[in-house]
Amino acid sequence: MDRKANQKDEKQIYQLMCQLEQTQLPYDRFAEIFRQQLAKEQYYCLVWEEEGRVVGVLNLRWEGQLHHAGKVAEILELIVSPDCRNQGVGRKMFARACQLAQDFGCGEIEVTSNRIRTGAHRFYLREGMEQTHLKFTKSFESDSEPEFIEEN
Repeated sequence: MDRKANQKDEKQIYQLMCQLEQTQLPYDRFAEIFRQQLAKEQYYCLVWEEEGRVVGVLNLRWEGQLHHAGKVAEILELIVSPDCRNQGVGRKMFARACQLAQDFGCGEIEVTSNRIRTGAHRFYLREGMEQTHLKFTKSFESDSEPEFIEEN
């Protein structure tokens, strides 16, 4: 069953995000960002729950974009627990995200997926998405933990 995430889901979502990134994320930083997103209208964290356990997370954001002259939804993260994959959970969550995007007035939905996640690429193509862009990133090294700047 899908529902909007709440703060009680924080630790389970954290574990899934660590699986997604294949690393132990700094919990305090994760929790700070998660709580801020829960409070903002332009974010919607969708979870799939089975028997009281969060087994899927789809984090969605929408915003007006100048080059679209309208609102666009973006899937920021999508992960299904390995023991629940290939059971339709991701497909149902994706369909729900598309409906939410339309309900919030978005003209399209986008996702960026790491090039090594070829299974995810096949999933998005099966769900009717098209690969239309390339994404470029640049990382910055820092000796100290970055300060999170809250948007107003």
